[in-house]
Amino acid sequence: MVIAFDGPAASGKGTLASKIASDLGLPFMDTGLLYRAIGHILHHQKDITIEAASAQITPEFLQNPDLRSREAGERASIVGARPEVRAALLAIQKSFAALPKGAVLDGRDIGTVIAPDAPIKFFITASAEVRAKRRFMQLSQLDGNLRFEGVLADIKRRDERDQGRDQAPLIMAKDAHLIDTSEMSIDEATEAARAWVRLVCGSDD
Repeated sequence: MVIAFDGPAASGKGTLASKIASDLGLPFMDTGLLYRAIGHILHHQKDITIEAASAQITPEFLQNPDLRSREAGERASIVGARPEVRAALLAIQKSFAALPKGAVLDGRDIGTVIAPDAPIKFFITASAEVRAKRRFMQLSQLDGNLRFEGVLADIKRRDERDQGRDQAPLIMAKDAHLIDTSEMSIDEATEAARAWVRLVCGSDD
């Protein structure tokens, strides 16, 4: 079984995807980390090719805490608009989605490009203000000089870039189940996702 989670930054899709993966005992991939990794490598190694940069992405490298920074998120959004970057990472994501046991993936084009035939697709969203508040609370622990207005501007800029790129833009798949987490707690959003999985799978457990 393949389950796709798509949505904008700080919508909660990663949290929900990881919880559903844990529930079902399925491997989980945060595809956004791949783009953060590429952005990080290209920023620090100016003359490297996209192919060489993608070859450096290992499970160990993805544990780098720098990939969770505000700067890494901005770089990921920028490089994610480059067709050659998306092409380089396409095979990695499709291979993961094709694992025999199944998989859960979260990103921005999982249900539309990476796993268009996934039997369960989610589109997780929330208002820009709510998402900025979540991201601000997360990042302000690392940067005491961070300002909410700056984070909100980042969120809106990333939304515009992700939705407006020519290749694999952020859009909701026609057969995706929408969950707006703006006024939901983590537990409420998780239960909503679990309920939809149970419904699609025909289980009342």
